[in-house]
Amino acid sequence: MIYTPPESTDLLLSQAQKEQLYIKLTEQVNKDFALANEPVDFQEGITPFDLKMAVQDKIFRLIHHKFAEYLNLLYIIDVPEGEIKALNGGDIAELAEQVTFLILKREWQKVWFRNRY
Repeated sequence: MIYTPPESTDLLLSQAQKEQLYIKLTEQVNKDFALANEPVDFQEGITPFDLKMAVQDKIFRLIHHKFAEYLNLLYIIDVPEGEIKALNGGDIAELAEQVTFLILKREWQKVWFRNRY
């Protein structure tokens, strides 16, 4: 089976649920944010919508108030630099939404591969 990245955050989260890897995804997000010294504590029962909004809110606040920590987080998670540079940073709320997708996409890729191989 070939890994095909989902086209949107909502598709990604529904795919994680369908494959029963959603809990693993939240664990991976918790782990990588903690490694970047920006701990979040997403509980097992968090809904996909709440997870997306909480990550988005965290990213928005990091961009606004702790930019160096934001860059460190992207580095720790290993979000491709080219994908970040391709985003339009004009509207910070929109940027936070796009970065949230890139973060969740990378975290999902890690979980998916670990589950397969």
